Amino acid sequence: MIWTSTMAENATRGKSTVPWNAQGVSIDTRTLAQGDLFVALTDKRDGHDFLDQAFEKGAAAAVVSRIPEGLDEKNPLLLVDSVQKALEDMACYRRKECTAKCIAVTGSVGKTTTKELLRFVLAKQGKTHASEKSYNNHWGVPLTLARMPKDTEFGIFEIGMNAPGEILPLSMMVQPNVSIVTSVGLAHMAAFDNVEDIAREKADIFGGLTEQGSAIINADLGEVAILEDTARQKNANIIKFGFTSEAQYRVKEIKYISGGTQFNFLSNGTEVVAKIAARGEHYVQNVMSVLAAVKEVGGDEVTASLDLAFWQPQDGRGTLKTIYLDKSEDNFSFDLLDDSYNANPVSLLAGLRVVASLEGYKRKVAILSDMLELGAQSPEIHADMANNPLCKSVTKFHCIGPLMKHFYAKLPPEKQGIWVENADEIATRVKEFVSVGDLVFVKGSKGSRASEVVRSINLLQRSS
Repeated sequence: MIWTSTMAENATRGKSTVPWNAQGVSIDTRTLAQGDLFVALTDKRDGHDFLDQAFEKGAAAAVVSRIPEGLDEKNPLLLVDSVQKALEDMACYRRKECTAKCIAVTGSVGKTTTKELLRFVLAKQGKTHASEKSYNNHWGVPLTLARMPKDTEFGIFEIGMNAPGEILPLSMMVQPNVSIVTSVGLAHMAAFDNVEDIAREKADIFGGLTEQGSAIINADLGEVAILEDTARQKNANIIKFGFTSEAQYRVKEIKYISGGTQFNFLSNGTEVVAKIAARGEHYVQNVMSVLAAVKEVGGDEVTASLDLAFWQPQDGRGTLKTIYLDKSEDNFSFDLLDDSYNANPVSLLAGLRVVASLEGYKRKVAILSDMLELGAQSPEIHADMANNPLCKSVTKFHCIGPLMKHFYAKLPPEKQGIWVENADEIATRVKEFVSVGDLVFVKGSKGSRASEVVRSINLLQRSS
């Protein structure tokens, strides 16, 4: 039992119409399970408009700030002044009564992967609860907390931001024992003046640390001093990871092997060999932060490092797969590197490093869509990416969107494929851009719909 009416009333100071018990918490009728408490948030749509659907699907009760006309009076309701505030109050209530060791993760790139790595290794060491998908905002974080069972041993929370001032209140809500900053880069520049301001916002994840909490910081960042300053203000135990000599978790050597990456690293001076079923030095850096966090919450980092070999990245986050074009010929194929979930300059360069590391292909083809939320400097940022030496490893670039047009224009003519206005124009023509023996790399922001190109490429897969 996740929530009872009495617990919810104590948390929110609301009033239930009748007693109820809930097995889970939901804000979306499309994914609501029978026995869930439906929280009628108002965002792009008003959750109060979906109460009938929620109860038809078996909701145990609903948190509401008003009773819609015509709603069956028998439906159990928790009446509150503000549904959003009630969700936050439930989150804080649950955090106070739960003794779980909690880890909060933020960063311009790598936070979801790091969260999933932590979920994977800690679930083998104790009862673990973590954010679903990328539930990392003003409703995602409190929802994750409200869903956390009281007997959870390890809680893992992804915290994101789009504007200044968003991370600190979420960190204060989570009260992490450990906070991680994976990276700082040119993301969400529409709301910030410079990268230093982004670093200060990311550093706010240390603001909610519990007493004697640990701050895990990427030592390779140019903004590391900003992160350290904030961590010191909380008297945090500072742990660094990366390639630099001052990192307690230091990467020594990386080898790309069939199916992933093998790497040697130093853990506080002790050399360890590990591997992960994903390719790229950015994955290795994420692993360093994960192993540091596992140790800080009382887990077994040696066991965790061994378990990492069995972890697989999520679709759209650097997965490498072979697309077979012919039912009878295994060699009639090409490889797809799907990094289409999202994009900013840091993650694009990370993806291009992976492309450069992969060998044995006739051609390397990149299909790139716009990187969004980069502010007024966005055209210049896109154009400058074309000057990066990593672009030399790509045979042809096909580009999507008005921002990527600036990148396309700066490419050498021999590397220019085609430029189109939107993803559908390439998605419907993917056969023209791929060939047997190719490596095809797809990358772009979610809003510029690079995933549509991946969907079309996957449809080329032979049926048997």
